[in-house]
Amino acid sequence: MKIEEEARNELVALLSAIDAVKIINIKREPASDDVILDFLMELEHARKKYHLACEVKSNGQPRHIRNAIFQLHHFARNFGNTAYPVIIAPYLSPKSQDLCRAERFGYLDFVGNVHLEFGSVFIDRKTDETPKGEQRSLRSIFKPKAANILRNLLNDPERRWRVTELAETANASVGHVSEVGQALREREWAVQSKNGLYLTDPDGLLDTWSQEYEQPDGERVELYTHLHGSALINTIEELMADYPEPKIVFGSYTAAGWLAPYARAGKTYLYADERGLGELQERLNLQQPLKGPNIEICVPNEPGVLNDIERFGDHVVCTSAVQTYLDLMNSGERGREAAEHLRKAKLQWQ
Repeated sequence: MKIEEEARNELVALLSAIDAVKIINIKREPASDDVILDFLMELEHARKKYHLACEVKSNGQPRHIRNAIFQLHHFARNFGNTAYPVIIAPYLSPKSQDLCRAERFGYLDFVGNVHLEFGSVFIDRKTDETPKGEQRSLRSIFKPKAANILRNLLNDPERRWRVTELAETANASVGHVSEVGQALREREWAVQSKNGLYLTDPDGLLDTWSQEYEQPDGERVELYTHLHGSALINTIEELMADYPEPKIVFGSYTAAGWLAPYARAGKTYLYADERGLGELQERLNLQQPLKGPNIEICVPNEPGVLNDIERFGDHVVCTSAVQTYLDLMNSGERGREAAEHLRKAKLQWQ
């Protein structure tokens, strides 16, 4: 009820600022056939009457907005052609706004996004502001502990995952997998079928993850080795060959050089566990750099990055295309260019 009251107040304040618009009446919970709306606003503009059929949602994610669209279509069809459907929520995601526009519906949220178009009235405003609640929700989806779940889904978007199966593969709890799955479904990035969870919009998921990405927790060291070029790479490959399970993995620009060559970097980027770091320090004779480092190593607290890999030949091990893309997207403008090249080459989903 509080959200509905705030929705009415927001809409009244917006329209009252237009001199030529006169609000005549606001009817709560009007019914048309078997559909009950939150409120119907009758107003007059340029000697014509309009009825704004308003549905208020506490959750403005796409799945909930589709339900509102269905309900408003039904109401408007029975009410008559003077009804203009409007959806109101505390926050409407960009995808939810696009859904409303596609149906030629009006919309309004409490952070400043609004689109109303009826008669000669046209109001259109967008804001980049994201409410704290939505920010917390996104951070929970993309926290490093959820990364294993997302990487498994993105590596094979059409695969149907049972919750227990995905939990075991991603080394996560069943409850955590369920929470992530629900958040993905609400944003229409995934669907739960009778055979399991699968992605329907991997591009949308990856786009948002790249914006919210947090690098894996763990130690990061920047060191120097006197080895360069093929001598350096060959030595690292020899170390990789010593372990049947990956202990040392090429990452970032170096991984991209194998996955989809685009641009060379002045450093060699690696992920490694503690044992792998020790082997690298010994075999490469790594030292504190007097000038600039040429080796960057991340030792992640969670092993997921080291398990989500692609292999080349007998010895070369790289982070997956998804993980490499995320690292590149968060390494400056040059990295973003390399990331887009990688995405076109390796991350095209149909």
